[in-house]
Amino acid sequence: MSEFRCKLVKTVDDSYDIEIGRGLEGRLIDDIAGGAFGKIRNFAVITDTNVMELYGAKICEELKNNGFNAHLFVIQAGELSKTRETKSFIEDSMLGAGLRRDCMVIAVGGGVVSDLAGFVAGTFGRGVPFIIYSTTLLSAADASIGGKVAVDTPLATNQIGVFYQPKKVYIDIAAWMTLPAREIRCGLAETIKHACIADKEFFEYLENNIGKVFEFDLEVCENIAKRNCEIKYNVVMRDEREQNLRAVLNLGHTVGRATETASGYALLHGEAVAIGLSAQLKLAERYGYISHENARRVEDLLVKAGLPITIPKSIRKQLIIDKLYTDKKVRDGKLRFVFQKEIGDMMCFDGSYTAEVCENDVAVVLTQM
Repeated sequence: MSEFRCKLVKTVDDSYDIEIGRGLEGRLIDDIAGGAFGKIRNFAVITDTNVMELYGAKICEELKNNGFNAHLFVIQAGELSKTRETKSFIEDSMLGAGLRRDCMVIAVGGGVVSDLAGFVAGTFGRGVPFIIYSTTLLSAADASIGGKVAVDTPLATNQIGVFYQPKKVYIDIAAWMTLPAREIRCGLAETIKHACIADKEFFEYLENNIGKVFEFDLEVCENIAKRNCEIKYNVVMRDEREQNLRAVLNLGHTVGRATETASGYALLHGEAVAIGLSAQLKLAERYGYISHENARRVEDLLVKAGLPITIPKSIRKQLIIDKLYTDKKVRDGKLRFVFQKEIGDMMCFDGSYTAEVCENDVAVVLTQM
């Protein structure tokens, strides 16, 4: 018998910049034309039906006007498009357009688009570079940092994917003005989550200023976008591959994702996360991790943002419980949650940021909701 060791030690620098501003389409084109991402000439611009006319088609056309080979690929807006089937459709369309390993993917839109386009980029040609041009507050708060790109399946959300970092992120606050109020509220759910996780002062800032987001106050919007990025970055940089600490970013998502799926995606992601945060608060108060006063403060802020904190009567409790077992934190068939510690901190249990939770306790909370 013989043996040969393949030693493949790698040092990888996946650092990238996040630019926050208004009307950044020109900045994106200038960066590409100026060689900020190398000598790439071929681009796949991936967007959705909501964003195509506002930004996607314009960016694609400007690339062509600057002498680049650019193709526009449009998916139907909404979480229902974040599937393996849609990913295959985009990949086949890119191959049909003649795109190969020398291309770059540009994701123009919200979280669904960046998740899907990032996953395409991570596997197309065994990996091509990609850029995120974020047009929603939810994407700015959640999908723009972390490199977790994935699709949903009928059995679970975000369980099929890879870790793959973008080359740059552009957060266009001007695009928020094109969003319906419901989409703004969804982004605020993730924003409130970040404040609960890591920054009591930011939470207090939101209590005093959250209404100004709906007025598109530039200073408030830029501050919220930047603080979201900083909080998520400070977690991701310490645990990029979600071995332990990064689980805290799942605050509210255990019940949230289950409820979102159980609703058939009638609930938007941020709305479901708000419901999940409320469920987590009730469990945290039950276990003594948060005071009644602070739990009410968080729920009051969610309500102030126009977000739901109760489960729609049309969704069966048992269906939510069944969906909980598809959560990525489940171990040995046992439910696990992350919990906030008052406001601005997270519970740590003997070195782990997740704790086993009895199904009966969850069922009691869901009944209350």
